[in-house]
Amino acid sequence: MILVGTSGWQYRDWRGRFYPSDLPQRKWLEWYAAAFATVEVNNAFYRLPERATFSDWRRRTPDDFVVAVKMSRYLTHIKRLREPQEPVARFLDRAAGLGDKLGPVLLQLPPTLRADAGLLDAVLAEFPAHVKVAVEPRHESWWVPEIRETLIRRGAALCWADRLGRPVTPLWRTADWGYLRLHEGRARPRPAYGRQALGTWLGRIAETFGTDREAYVFFNNDPGGAAIRDAVALAELARRRGLPVTRADYDPRTELVH
Repeated sequence: MILVGTSGWQYRDWRGRFYPSDLPQRKWLEWYAAAFATVEVNNAFYRLPERATFSDWRRRTPDDFVVAVKMSRYLTHIKRLREPQEPVARFLDRAAGLGDKLGPVLLQLPPTLRADAGLLDAVLAEFPAHVKVAVEPRHESWWVPEIRETLIRRGAALCWADRLGRPVTPLWRTADWGYLRLHEGRARPRPAYGRQALGTWLGRIAETFGTDREAYVFFNNDPGGAAIRDAVALAELARRRGLPVTRADYDPRTELVH
């Protein structure tokens, strides 16, 4: 099953493109969750929400909704993966407000952080086995067998990442589920993705994970509503190929959902 959504839902320039102009921002989550079955909470990286906020998101979304959450930068960028026990415990305590709607936790590492399998292993050890963790390194030193083996041993997914239509990470399968972030396409209007690029990524997902494993796909190219249009386009291509995919109910001809 491909779970497709966007990295965040609160973008002002989506008003009138995705959200009706007269819809209050406080109701945007409900509107988004009617169109998509998953979202990646990117702003938790900058400011970790309180548990009550996570609980509120759980209450306001459908039963099948899944929320992926980006780990606080306190652990990844300030502590640089050191002394992970307290940051991970605090994160999990708050994210527990999502209950069974908590999806993968994303660890996006600083581009200046060089590979350290010991640090990575210690961080992953703090997460209970039932919590999915995806790791997005951004320094080329991480692309070595020792890191791959660490991820496999801990059951963590290497986050595949794309920029300008090309992979910027190895396409390793390190868990029985996948995670893909699409940051910026080359099509017009920028930063949209073209159908060929989307089709190529679908092929990679299908070849690696088949149709009986979960693969999360989040579009992080939010300007101008590109992420919304691309998520819908990916879902349409998946359906045409007979691949199971979650809902993406949006008509780009009208620039409105449903």
